[in-house]
Amino acid sequence: MTGATNLPSLIERFFTQRLIQQRNASPHTVASYRDTFRLLFTFAQTKLGKPPSRLDLADFDAPFIGAFLDDLEENRSIGAKTRNLRLTAIRAFFRFVAFEEPAYAGQIQRVLAIPGKLHDKRKVHFLTRSEIDAILAAPDRGTWIGRRDHMLLHLAAQTGLRLSEIIQLDRDAVVFGTGAHVRCIGKGRKERATPLTRQTCHLLQAWLKEADQRGSAKLFPNIHGGGLSADAVQRLLARHVETARQRCVSLRRKRVTPHVLRHSAAMELLQAGVDISVIALWLGHESIKTTQVYLHAHLALKEAALAKIKPFNGRTGGRYKPGDRLLAFLDAL
Repeated sequence: MTGATNLPSLIERFFTQRLIQQRNASPHTVASYRDTFRLLFTFAQTKLGKPPSRLDLADFDAPFIGAFLDDLEENRSIGAKTRNLRLTAIRAFFRFVAFEEPAYAGQIQRVLAIPGKLHDKRKVHFLTRSEIDAILAAPDRGTWIGRRDHMLLHLAAQTGLRLSEIIQLDRDAVVFGTGAHVRCIGKGRKERATPLTRQTCHLLQAWLKEADQRGSAKLFPNIHGGGLSADAVQRLLARHVETARQRCVSLRRKRVTPHVLRHSAAMELLQAGVDISVIALWLGHESIKTTQVYLHAHLALKEAALAKIKPFNGRTGGRYKPGDRLLAFLDAL
């Protein structure tokens, strides 16, 4: 390393060339990475006394990045998941820098070697069929807004689409006839088709005739004809869940979000005997490992497995005693 490297130039090329031009990253990814580097530059200005435009690549070594992540946890009270998300953005930048500035290979490898933090994996929360029916019955279908909300919630519960996927749906995303389905663009810019039940098709056909009167291309427009925001969907769901709690007592103990509807759709597929690999394709999961959380949450499957196990006869073979000092040490840990 013969001199200082222009960090601002590397940052600009990382966002414009690598993320936007070469990878065609989604606006959500670009915004997430942007926020990470805003926080990093603010931290650097406080700790190093340098404005962002005067920072050098050498300033961002592994100890400094580690201190930044620790500061986020201590002063911003972020969890392990958010910490790992910030680290992912930093790793992506340093993998780009590895090709741009090979002279910094040692520093880059040490930053890339910073491990992500392990965190507790929470149990998946989902709704029963009676709870879903109570929520679907909550909107006042005597009004246009009520019919829109009912159709949106019904589609979410049947297809398991993500909230971001639902609010982006246009009218032409729905395909009727043999193999009826709805098309969406999911994570990683991957397009997928999710099948529709006969009941959902009938409801959608009626809804499309009515929604067409608003002159909007969106499948679920707002009262002005524009698209719904994620916050608007979360608010309407919360409102209808509150109504549903008056007739469905079990909902009072549950926190219902759009993602809980997605989990519920996956659990219904699992309970119907659909293979886990098919559910992964249905939900648009990158890896089947993501879908396996539903197996852990499905108590009935565990109880069925337990029923197949023969009971113990009460006899044991005695406690295992390692015959080696090193094995004894490991066993005592």
